[in-house]
Amino acid sequence: MHIPYKVGLSMKHKLLFSLCSLLLATSAQAEVNISGFASVVAGRVIDGTGVAEFDLGPTFLADYPLVGAYDEDISFKPDTLFGIQFSADLLEGLSATAQVVSRGADDFSADFEWAYLSYELNEHWTVQGGKKRLPLYYYSDFFDVGYAYPWIRPPADNYTWQVFNYTGVSALYNYLMGEWTMSGQVYYGSEDSDPNKLLSDFFFLENTREVWKDIGGIVVQFNRDWLDIRLTHMQYTNERYIGGVQQEWNGNKQRTGKFYGLSVNIDYNNFLFLSELNRLDLDGSNLDTYLVTLGYRIKSVMPYVSYSDFNDGEGGEVHHTTSAGIRWDFHPSAAFKIQYDDVKDEGGPGMKVAGDSQSISLGVDLVF
Repeated sequence: MHIPYKVGLSMKHKLLFSLCSLLLATSAQAEVNISGFASVVAGRVIDGTGVAEFDLGPTFLADYPLVGAYDEDISFKPDTLFGIQFSADLLEGLSATAQVVSRGADDFSADFEWAYLSYELNEHWTVQGGKKRLPLYYYSDFFDVGYAYPWIRPPADNYTWQVFNYTGVSALYNYLMGEWTMSGQVYYGSEDSDPNKLLSDFFFLENTREVWKDIGGIVVQFNRDWLDIRLTHMQYTNERYIGGVQQEWNGNKQRTGKFYGLSVNIDYNNFLFLSELNRLDLDGSNLDTYLVTLGYRIKSVMPYVSYSDFNDGEGGEVHHTTSAGIRWDFHPSAAFKIQYDDVKDEGGPGMKVAGDSQSISLGVDLVF
């Protein structure tokens, strides 16, 4: 349920205007459901090294795509957000969905994150078209809904990508196989992020346009009682323009990325185990990430520990985070969380991200 995305302005505005017009025009004759979510989070860096060569002080980069960064001053901006989702049932299998999110990391500007139409072909298949979240990771579809997971935010070492939305088409499916449920989707689209916030504001410090073309992928998920297994694969063609100049990789103006992911999650009685293992192959160069989280429920309280890792190879970008926290479900629709994060940045020369840091954050997630 989310997305910052960029197409050519006319195309983007036409898509959003058309969908909003459809929702408003049909509100009198269709059932329109409104739901929402919010996170109010404060945090600060307790101690950190920063990166002297980049003139960067102690920093904890909590949200890579939107550059949600904490420093030594208490801040509410990096993780705080508010979202509203509108869903109109247009009858006979047709529906329209739109979502607006206001994020502190983006100075609380309100943007359309989702905007798509759905048509239910039968009990097993649904086709969709429009703007959606790129379903790379287990928590991609509900990344913004903090109430849906134990942490303050999904571990940043794993959820690092500069592009996380696409505009295109997808087909969702759902089948029962004995005691197993098989679900997932196939999708195709593109993304033109100009300027790309992560690359422009944090890494290159000048206007950077990130283009992903021919994005195609598949997600397969198996669920049975307390066990959930998810497999995913995605491929795309990448172009990048820094300061208006097209970047080249080994003399090539384009490169191909292939993403592979595996998630195994267990929610058994009071015990919670979450894991993700991912690999990105960029023209033969591998980038690996993973996370492991253990939690245990004690009535309405769940303490947890987590470890995540990002490894771009020897001498490249390498960092990992150890986290510990507590989630307290003090209300049927709200949870209080407090989390400590210890980041080790072991990148090679010129490849450090934000340096080592220790930080604390706390807040409330809610749905309505």
